[in-house]
Amino acid sequence: MKILVIGGGGREHTLCWALKKSPHAEAIFCIPGNAGISQIATCAEIRLNDHAAIGRFARDHDITLVVIGPEAPLVSGLADMLRAEGFKVFGPGQKAAMLEGSKSFAKEFMRRHNIPTAPFQVFTDHNKAVEFALAAEGSVVIKADGLAAGKGVLLPNTPSETAAAIKKIMVERAFGEAGTKIVIEQCLTGQEISVMAFADGRHFAPMIAARDHKRIYDGDRGPNTGGMGAYAPTRIIDEEIMQQIVDAVIEPTVMGMHKEGIPFVGCLYAGLMMNEDGPRVLEFNVRFGDPETQVVLPLLKSDLVEVMMACADGELELEKIEWSDEIAVCVIAASRGYPGKYDKGAVVKGLDSIDNKWTTVFHAGTVRDAEGIIATGGRVLGVTGVGISYEDAVAKAYGGIEQIRFKGMQFRSDIGYKAGVARKSGVKRGQGARFGERRKR
Repeated sequence: MKILVIGGGGREHTLCWALKKSPHAEAIFCIPGNAGISQIATCAEIRLNDHAAIGRFARDHDITLVVIGPEAPLVSGLADMLRAEGFKVFGPGQKAAMLEGSKSFAKEFMRRHNIPTAPFQVFTDHNKAVEFALAAEGSVVIKADGLAAGKGVLLPNTPSETAAAIKKIMVERAFGEAGTKIVIEQCLTGQEISVMAFADGRHFAPMIAARDHKRIYDGDRGPNTGGMGAYAPTRIIDEEIMQQIVDAVIEPTVMGMHKEGIPFVGCLYAGLMMNEDGPRVLEFNVRFGDPETQVVLPLLKSDLVEVMMACADGELELEKIEWSDEIAVCVIAASRGYPGKYDKGAVVKGLDSIDNKWTTVFHAGTVRDAEGIIATGGRVLGVTGVGISYEDAVAKAYGGIEQIRFKGMQFRSDIGYKAGVARKSGVKRGQGARFGERRKR
C-alpha cells in the first residue's frame, strides 16, 4: 500500500512513524511534511488548501489510503473531495468536521444528544456578550466559534479581563473570522484528560487516555499553547471510569452523528474535565491531538494501517486493537516567544546524541537546509520517552531533550508531575519568557 499523510507537524511525523512500521506500507508520502518526516517519507510542497493539487498527487502516486492530520483541511472538505474521487480516507467529511470547526455547532449537538458539557450561550453581538458574561455567576470561558489554531479559548479571571477577552475576539478579531461568533460557557473545574477514539461511522474503539499540558510555564502558569507535553496513560482513568466516558460521550457522539446523517470516520478527540459529577466535554477535535498522538501511538501494538483501513471501510468492529502496558511521556521544545510571536531560524543541534531505542524525537516546526535542521515553528520538537513506569518514561524523555539545543529553546521541566513524578534535573527555573528554558552551558 502507498499511504499519503496530510500535514507537517509533530502529529503527522508520529502518524508517518507509526504507519511506516506496518508491513502493509510499501511507501509513505506526506504533504507538506517537515525535516523529520522527510527522513521516513517522500514529501511534496503542496498547499493544504489546494485540494485539486492534492488529488492529482494522490492519483499520480497510486495512493491507497489518505490520512488527514490537521483540522483545517477536514473543515474545508478535503476528505469529501478525495472520497468522491475513489480514495480510502481516514478523516471525517466537512459536515462531521464541524464538531471542531464550530464551537456552537458542537455545543448544540451535545445538547441534542444529552452529552454532558458546561452550560453555555452563543453570541454574535459584542455588547450582548459582554452584558451576559459580566452578569454570569462564577467564572466563564470565552471561546471563538471557529478554528483558531488551538488558541481561541480564553480564561479571564476578572470582569475587566472578561470584557477585554470578548473585545479581543469579536472586535479586534485576534483570531480572524473565527471570532465572528463566540461561545460563553461556565468554567468547569477538575482534572483535564484527553480521550481519542477510532471511528468508522457506526463503530468506535477508544484509545488510551492521555493528559496534555497546555500552559507555557511550569506549574500550569502563563498563556495557553497548542500543548507543551503529554503523558499516557493517566492514573485517574481506570476501566470503570473509561466505561463512563464511553457511555456518556464517545458512543452518543458517534451514534448521534450517524443518526443525523453525517457519519464520523476518523479520529474523534474528546477533551474532558473529570470532576465529582463525572466526565464533562470541554471540546471536540476531529483529528488526533498534538502532542497526545506522540504518547498514544507509541503504545499501540496493533497495526495502524489495518486499523485505519478498517475505519475507512466501515469494518472497525472486526479489529481487535491491542495496547502496550508501558508509559509514554512527551516534552515539547519550543521557540523563544511562543505562544506569541516567536523566533525562527535557529539551528537545532544534538539530535544525533539521542538514544533512539527508548526515546523518539518527533519534528513539529523544522526544515532542513545547508546548515542542518532549522527551527521554523513555535513548537519545534517533541521528545517522547517510553518506559516501564512514569518515572522511567519521564527520565528518558528529559534525558533526550537535554541533549538538544537551539537558540532561545524553552521547555517545561515538569511534564508528568500530574502523575506524581517529581522533576529532578539541572534545568534552570526562571521567570517570564525564559521560564523552563534550558540552562546555558
